[in-house]
Amino acid sequence: MGIVAPAGPVNRQQFEAGVLALRQLGLSAVFSESVFDRELYFAGGVQRRVDELHEMFRLPEVKAIICARGGYGSNYLLPHLNLGLIAKNPKIFCGYSDVTTLLTHFHDRLGLVGFHGPMLAKDFARPDGVHLKSFSFASSGQPRWMITYSDSPSMESICKGEAEGKLYGGCLSLLVASLGTPYEIQTEETILFLEDLGEWPYRIDRMLMHLKYAGKLEKVRGIVFGEMLECSPPAEWGYTLQQAIARVLGDLNIPIAFGLRSGHVSAENITLPIGVQSRLTVAETATLEILEAATTPRSETTKAGQN
Repeated sequence: MGIVAPAGPVNRQQFEAGVLALRQLGLSAVFSESVFDRELYFAGGVQRRVDELHEMFRLPEVKAIICARGGYGSNYLLPHLNLGLIAKNPKIFCGYSDVTTLLTHFHDRLGLVGFHGPMLAKDFARPDGVHLKSFSFASSGQPRWMITYSDSPSMESICKGEAEGKLYGGCLSLLVASLGTPYEIQTEETILFLEDLGEWPYRIDRMLMHLKYAGKLEKVRGIVFGEMLECSPPAEWGYTLQQAIARVLGDLNIPIAFGLRSGHVSAENITLPIGVQSRLTVAETATLEILEAATTPRSETTKAGQN
């Protein structure tokens, strides 16, 4: 496993705990000492972070790349990335939060399937931080698997229905930040996954309305929200975040679920393969079925294609 820090600075103690967890799973960790660099609120300068990412895609012994953490700063890398290099060396690339910027960019430009899932110093460093079943299914190329209530007990219905589409998305605030830039998200014909941390309901409302006004929800086939930690209003306010979401998105007439535990989560971060076909079924509870493998042998790769 290659470890990179494309955004915020890394806590060494948490990093080392994550490396130990990888080793206990039988996985090695490849990284440079410069991963601990710090410049303001970044993990070193832009060139250091770009070079590190390129090197991990270039190294033949590195089969997968996991981000150490999110934070802020992945957007600085976008104009400096060698997409040709990445396309020639497609690999598992895993992270969430600020890493959403890279996941969506790699998929939109290259067709690379990205993993919205656990990070080294945030999830692997915790005893209950990783949902191992989904991580294993996604990384091993399992052709068909499902996320149900037993995997994510917080999953619930907002608007019932069933839809199929390409699984896509990530951290809501990062997706919205792409609008009006050369790196604007492409949401057509997708099952859109949205999650965030510490946002008040009115701010979530505002971001969802921004997506609506930008036309980014017109061709979305279904929406599934994450746990949305620290986003719910106090009980005395008399409404729930789910009710606020239903008011904004109910007129889309598509299935909408809430509570899939991927990204900023309370425990057991679920790995979602961004870019594969999926089916969202929302009834009394919700299920998300992954309909195709996220990884394939290199010899079968076209374009950047699947990893």
